[in-house]
Amino acid sequence: MGCTSSISRRCAMGRRRRRSTVPMVAIFVPSLRVPAAVDLVRPLRGFVSRDVVERLSGLRSRIVLLAEQDIISVVSELQRALEEYVPVLLGLTSKENQLDGLVEFRWKNLENDGQETRLASAWYELLSVMHMRAMLSLLEANMKLVPKESSDDSEVSVSEDSKKAAVDLLLKASGYLNYCINHILVRCPLQIRQDLPHDLQDGVLEATCIQALGQGIEMQLGLAAESDKATLSVKRRLACEQVSYFAQAHYCLSGCITNGVYGKKHILFIKWKYLEAKASAYYYHGLLLNKGPEPSNHVSAACCHLASDELLLDSKRACLSFCLAAPVTRVPPVWGVMKHLHKKIPDMASRKAQMYAYLLDEEREFQTLPEIPEFSLSLKPEDFELPDIDASWDGGNWQPEIQSLKEHLMDED
Repeated sequence: MGCTSSISRRCAMGRRRRRSTVPMVAIFVPSLRVPAAVDLVRPLRGFVSRDVVERLSGLRSRIVLLAEQDIISVVSELQRALEEYVPVLLGLTSKENQLDGLVEFRWKNLENDGQETRLASAWYELLSVMHMRAMLSLLEANMKLVPKESSDDSEVSVSEDSKKAAVDLLLKASGYLNYCINHILVRCPLQIRQDLPHDLQDGVLEATCIQALGQGIEMQLGLAAESDKATLSVKRRLACEQVSYFAQAHYCLSGCITNGVYGKKHILFIKWKYLEAKASAYYYHGLLLNKGPEPSNHVSAACCHLASDELLLDSKRACLSFCLAAPVTRVPPVWGVMKHLHKKIPDMASRKAQMYAYLLDEEREFQTLPEIPEFSLSLKPEDFELPDIDASWDGGNWQPEIQSLKEHLMDED
């Protein structure tokens, strides 16, 4: 699994506290954005009933207060608060109410020294809320896989149930992001879309969505590697799917502005996981080719295993580059499928090089590396639909609050 930036350290920024050690993480969280306090009462007064305004303000203020704590300790509470906020927020996006654009919503990015983006759009607020729910799901998945306390040299031991729960959370995060791309971004006004921060670009959202699926497949491959019932064909398919996911994620991210520290680290992470996946795919592909009856099958298998060994070395260098890139992170212990392959791949390559050294040298100029097969991708984002607009917005249940001239003048003061 992956090593990413210090999630614990970033999430503690609200309390201005830093940990003395770099924590170990398994799921890469590209960015974490949290809401900043805004005044909802003044811009909505006279347009929305007092009860609705107070409920909106109260729900959002609770999220702001929770986000100021160590987020790791309040992830579940934040998810519930965001879920409760969405149905009420949807009233501002309704065309019938014509309220979009009345409130300037503020969100800050914990990774970029609290850089704040202010946009007057309820659709921007909804996009930010759903993005936060996705990032919190990734964070929850990470918490399932990483022990609360671990030394630098300890091995990671994770139960099968925790791994399966993490896969479910990855699919949920992917579903949130997929909904953002296909149903929220397209409804944002053009000017708002142009002013969105880099971490809400459609390419970044899509890359993170696909990356979550890729890490889900990575975990499934790890489970298959530990199972005696999983066949070589199943393992090869999962490894090849993982290659496809990370290749797609890299393609999506390559067209985005990634000049920031975390944007560069995100690209390095995907490159590392792509190389690691390709090493696994060639290893399992070579094992299957080696079962073929023709001598050419054995030579092709040897080529696959030698390529797998080179890719494994490249992936280790990519891992080191990722970990050394700012902010510096810990080199993770080997686990998942690589826990099984980090010794098997070089051992197999060494044996094949000895067995077929003469033949490989003699026919080197005529040899081509076999292509790994492509498969239809099995993991899809979890289906997600927004809830109905909260009942407090029903036409018969609320009326705009009419202010007297005296009250209006007092507000202006």
